[in-house]
Amino acid sequence: MDRKGKHSRAETQAVRDSREHLVRIPAEGVILEGALEIPADAEGVVLFAHGSGSSRHSPRNNFVAQALRAAGVGTLLFDLLTEKEDEVYETRFDIDLLTRRLIAATFWFMKEPQYRGLAVGYFGSSTGAASALRAAAELGAVIGAVVSRGGRPDLAGGALPHVQSPTLVIVGGDDLPVIDLNRQAYDQMKVERELKIIPGATHLFEEPGTLEEVARLAADWFKRHLHVKQS
Repeated sequence: MDRKGKHSRAETQAVRDSREHLVRIPAEGVILEGALEIPADAEGVVLFAHGSGSSRHSPRNNFVAQALRAAGVGTLLFDLLTEKEDEVYETRFDIDLLTRRLIAATFWFMKEPQYRGLAVGYFGSSTGAASALRAAAELGAVIGAVVSRGGRPDLAGGALPHVQSPTLVIVGGDDLPVIDLNRQAYDQMKVERELKIIPGATHLFEEPGTLEEVARLAADWFKRHLHVKQS
C-alpha cells in the first residue's frame, strides 16, 4: 500500500486472485477467523503472524501468500486477535498473548485429520515476527521454518537462542533503526539462519519490486525447508 492508501497493482491482483477457504480457530475462549488454502501437492503450510494493527486481509501478506501457493506451499492467514481485542492498542503489542494465539492455531491445524502430516512454518511481520519466533522456540522441531519480514525479532527476547527452526530474516535497506534490531536478534540465534537486506526498501516494502523480492526469498526458503517428515 502506498502513502495515499492505494494498493500496488501486484498487491491488488494478489487479493483478487485469492480463493479463501474460511476457517474458525478456537483459542483461549475466542474464535479466530482465518483463510486456508493448500495446493494439491503441498508438503507444508505457512501460518502468517501479522503485525500490530493488521489482519488476515493485509494486502502485503496476501501477496506473499499467493507467491507461496504458486510455489506449492499452503497458507493460513488468520487474525491473532478478535475485532474487540484489536481495538485495545496495548493488546496489539502483547507478544505473550500473540504467541499463545499462534500456538493455539498451530495445534488446531495439526490436529485436523485432513491436514495431519503436513509440515508447518511461520511467516511473521513486524510484531508478528516476535510471536512467530517465540512460538517456534516453544514448539521446537515441530516448526519447519520461519521467515521474518520487516519484523521485530528482537521482541522475542530470551527465546531467540532456543529457536530450532531454520530462520530467514528479511529487512529493508532503508529501514535503518530496524536493521540494527534485526542484526542484534540474528546474532542471538544459534540455528541455521540467513539475513537478507533488500536495497532501497523501507519498512513496509512499498517500493517497486521490493515486495516481489520478499515473496521470492520466502518461497525459496519454505520450499527448501518445509517437507513432510518420513515416519
